[in-house]
Amino acid sequence: MDAPPARIEAARPRGAAAHLTRAQKAAIIVRFLMNEGADVSLADLPDELQARLTTQMGSMRYVDRGALAEVVAEFANELEGMGLTFPRGLPGALSALDGRISPQTAARLRKEAGVRQYGDPWALIKATDAATLKPILEEESAEVAAVILSKLDVARAADLLGLLPGPVARRITYAISQTGSVSPQAVDRIGLALAAQLQDVPQSAFADGAVERVGAILNYSAAAIRDEVLEGLEETDQDFAALVRRAIFTFVHLPDRVKPVDVPRILREVDQSFLVDALAGAQDGALAPVAEFLLANMSRRLAEALREEIAERGRVPPREAEAAQTEIVNAVRRLEAAGEISLVRPDEEEGEDG
Repeated sequence: MDAPPARIEAARPRGAAAHLTRAQKAAIIVRFLMNEGADVSLADLPDELQARLTTQMGSMRYVDRGALAEVVAEFANELEGMGLTFPRGLPGALSALDGRISPQTAARLRKEAGVRQYGDPWALIKATDAATLKPILEEESAEVAAVILSKLDVARAADLLGLLPGPVARRITYAISQTGSVSPQAVDRIGLALAAQLQDVPQSAFADGAVERVGAILNYSAAAIRDEVLEGLEETDQDFAALVRRAIFTFVHLPDRVKPVDVPRILREVDQSFLVDALAGAQDGALAPVAEFLLANMSRRLAEALREEIAERGRVPPREAEAAQTEIVNAVRRLEAAGEISLVRPDEEEGEDG
């Protein structure tokens, strides 16, 4: 009488895995890793491979120690001999290169290839803030909104529900009770459509907004040009002009924007000749308080020495004084960018006044 298959395998201590197919070996490895407590995620495999692996595992009953040892050793050898692995297909490549190729190129490749753009779309949706999701839920049907809420974490779904108008929240809540028959495919389609909607934001050629760009340009412009441009903006668009004024940071803004304790650190970044010219050109008019602010917040000995040099320097041509004052402002900007100082923001000033 023939021995059972399991006994035949046990009778072959060496080469016991030779008769196994690759699918059987894969099933053995997965089962072995699971038994060892490893968190084996197979969700990224194509559906047909997941199905084949599941079917294969369901058809197997017993593997002897010799066969297991050979399969594990073979698997380990393949891993050791593997130099590089590449993401599967264009979707995987686009995910791997996310942030390293331009958004325009990535969007074009996705469109041309017609690939699934978002991997798991619900990961993107769950990371989206409630303020962005709220109008979407209000515009979607109650059934679709119910699916969206059901896929979110309970706490986030509750917060989002609280932001919705009462009648809308009630309709969606009732619709949740009807989602029991929704298929996984339908949930996936809803997720993809919503992810596409969230990602459908026109690409801007500029990293900063118009206010920041205009403000940055005027920061480095001569005072006469800056005042003329701002007057023109006031006539054309008062709201935009007001925002630009708030974005501008020049020498005259130092007392309002710089903390007194940071003045010595800033002045160490400025050449003595620039400092003298800047202060000498700010002895009268609107800039006089700026000069006094800087002198009052440095050491007394340095302030006295500077006052003597300013008196000896006499009148400084406006163009030279403005260039020297710009050097001080540039030092402030460098230190702020390096995180060594922090400026008082215009909105903080208003808050303090109120």
